[in-house]
Amino acid sequence: MQFSFIDGGVTAARGFTANGVLNKIKASRTTNDTALVFSEKTCAAAGVFTQNRVQAECVKLTKAHIASGTAQAVIANSGNANACTGARGYDDARKEAVAVAEKTGIAADDVLVLSTGVIGQPLPVEKILGGMDALVGGLSKQGHEAARVAIMTTDTHYKEAAIETVIGGKTVRLGTMAKGSGMIHINMGTMLAVITTDCAISAAMLAKALRRSVAGTYNCVSIDGDTSTNDSLVILANGMAGNEMIDGEGADFDAFVAALDALNTEMAKKIAADGEGATRLVTCTVTCAATVADARGLAKAVISSNLVKAAFFGADANWGRILDAMGYSGFFFTPEKASVSFLSREGAKRYFAEGTVNGGAEHSIRVFDCGVPLDFDEDVAKKILSEEAVDILVELADGDAQGTAWGCDLTYDYVKINGDYRT
Repeated sequence: MQFSFIDGGVTAARGFTANGVLNKIKASRTTNDTALVFSEKTCAAAGVFTQNRVQAECVKLTKAHIASGTAQAVIANSGNANACTGARGYDDARKEAVAVAEKTGIAADDVLVLSTGVIGQPLPVEKILGGMDALVGGLSKQGHEAARVAIMTTDTHYKEAAIETVIGGKTVRLGTMAKGSGMIHINMGTMLAVITTDCAISAAMLAKALRRSVAGTYNCVSIDGDTSTNDSLVILANGMAGNEMIDGEGADFDAFVAALDALNTEMAKKIAADGEGATRLVTCTVTCAATVADARGLAKAVISSNLVKAAFFGADANWGRILDAMGYSGFFFTPEKASVSFLSREGAKRYFAEGTVNGGAEHSIRVFDCGVPLDFDEDVAKKILSEEAVDILVELADGDAQGTAWGCDLTYDYVKINGDYRT
């Protein structure tokens, strides 16, 4: 499938505008903290949300609104999670939806509400309502730049992407923005993410595409093993590309899923690389597993292990921790047939092009081969593991399934950031 990454984030697709403003939800905030994404037409909509039993009030409201399969706007704030705030918190989220609806002339039930920040503190909703005129009045195609900053918390940089492809003979665009740096162990959602597209696709097929894509992209990310109360990933499709409506399986649906996968994979990497205090992106790929579920589960167990993450912070080729994490993961593999290699970014690029660990001594090194430990050059391994992006390759002999997961190292700064996050 042919596609290309383009600029524009959530406003890359036809008919979408966005904006972000500073409402001082946290008194110390100096950058935008409230974002709005708006479609000029009603959209098919779908979403996936946190599997945490404790769910933010905005999550409850948005799940209720999106159940109809339609939406037209998304309002999101940082600085306050509106979680564990009871009936008042739910009412506050509803007030946001009503305010957006009144200012834009749409139905309140077509407004989705997302929040991120400190748990357990009442949302200062009056600040958000007070900034509504500026938020709605500033909607524009360039507004993705203001919106992408407004959802950041401990993120060190904004995260957005957009992609263009051809479906049914028509140019189709998908755009997205996301936030996420800590409290990340994604399970059927992400921290906060909004995807927009001008593709014509039914709500049922949009939901099916999203669930299929999330399983191999966002759900394969872990920073610290903590699943947030607010994880929300919503997608809106306004149909303005003019392609024939996708209302069932087929080539057009497959093309849409492929584009969505590419977009979500790019964002999964951005989130993993920006883990709180992280100094390097760690990618684990498991090949020749019995099933895709086993491959993904094993890979995620590796990048979720605090001992593995700590070893990568120290650039220590302690591969035994990788086997250990796989062993307790609960997913199937045959240890006696497993092999482990470390690859630099160039080594990984060559591996996925050629299918063999053949990146040269400076780019790849095998440390465990078919259940047997190997003598290897510690200095070469340390050099590879010291790069800003490192791949763990686990080759099995149990089947033909493959899976990838993304994480980061565990640093001193992670503790510093989270030691006084609330205060």
